[in-house]
Amino acid sequence: MQHIEFELDRDHVELNQLLKLVGLCDSGGAGKAIVASGAVRVDGEVELRKTCKIRAGQRVVVDDVEIVVVDVG
Repeated sequence: MQHIEFELDRDHVELNQLLKLVGLCDSGGAGKAIVASGAVRVDGEVELRKTCKIRAGQRVVVDDVEIVVVDVG
């Protein structure tokens, strides 16, 4: 499994935007499609809310990629 550490410099990032920012898709719209397909898990649970707020400390898994969100500060 590939691990990506994403440094969060604000309170939260929307799930579809996170997928774009780490390079798993080309746009927020493509990120929404990935989420809608049921391929995304947040903290072990399938997440279907495209603009779900992701905060520091959470883990997002898409296929064989795990994104760990960490606080910059």
